[in-house]
Amino acid sequence: MKNKMAAIVLLLLAGGYIRLAAQADHRSQRSHTVTNPEVHDPVMAKEGNTFYLYHTGWNISCLSSTDLEHWTFERPVFTAPPVWAIQSVPGYKGHTWAPDIVYHQGKYHIFYSCSSFGKNTSAIGHAERHTLNPADTLSPWHDTGVVVRSIEGKNNYNAIDPSVLIDKKGTPWMAFGSFWGGIQLIRLTEDLRAQDTTYPMQVIARRKEGQAIEAPFLFRHGKYYYLFVSYDYCCKGSKSTYKVAVGRSKKIEGPYVDREGTDMAAGGGTVILSSDADFVASGHCSAYTFDGQDYFLAHGYSRKENGASKLILRKMKWDREGWPLVNKP
Repeated sequence: MKNKMAAIVLLLLAGGYIRLAAQADHRSQRSHTVTNPEVHDPVMAKEGNTFYLYHTGWNISCLSSTDLEHWTFERPVFTAPPVWAIQSVPGYKGHTWAPDIVYHQGKYHIFYSCSSFGKNTSAIGHAERHTLNPADTLSPWHDTGVVVRSIEGKNNYNAIDPSVLIDKKGTPWMAFGSFWGGIQLIRLTEDLRAQDTTYPMQVIARRKEGQAIEAPFLFRHGKYYYLFVSYDYCCKGSKSTYKVAVGRSKKIEGPYVDREGTDMAAGGGTVILSSDADFVASGHCSAYTFDGQDYFLAHGYSRKENGASKLILRKMKWDREGWPLVNKP
């Protein structure tokens, strides 16, 4: 029943999601700069003086900026969707969701979601590259294939929405998940190309039956690991109800607890961003430290632009108790 309910909800959302994605991808084909880009599921990396923002789109969309205000559309990560993904994920044709990007052992690693609406027959793939510079055409992204997958009727989790973090000991971990059984945590192999199956998959966040949770993001600050997640529903424009919640743990394996001490695996989570004067709903966040400054990214559905999905990028602060502050000052 749970899977059927999730499938129905996702199918209802499909129309809005595809419309927003089509708008963004149409613009990505034009070489120009914007100050208020339409994005979904933004993540970011910095190389030299340039920031690169990746987000949901055909073959993984990309923008670049040197000031975090003016964004230039770049070529997508792939020139064509990975063959393995098309063959193993029915319905996937190259529209690639919710990437994540990390720098590890001299390479940039991008992780991406291959799926189709209403099903948890999904897969998370991995590609790597030595540079993010779009002018370097001699070293394109090298796809290495699937990291983890889920199969409808077999797995009670959904292999999309990856977030990868290297812990204090240098061990790589991935959180992922959307709807179904909640947010999962796995350990990765040293090269980040596969799951380290010597460590069992575990649930680190879930909600009550019928309540939506997805889009995890792992971030380390001070003595804590923070787990950001998105509650409720995206992709419905002005009718969206997305919001960001967070918990923290001194160990990357958890348990992650909210301000009240409730375990996120038992339904806990402190909401830190939802609706405000500019956005009907906000979610699918990421967080970074660049040059000593912490940043928070998400997408939000603009009130002024009829629910268009816009980039939210704010400096992230911390209260006296070590909880993130991301609301607009």
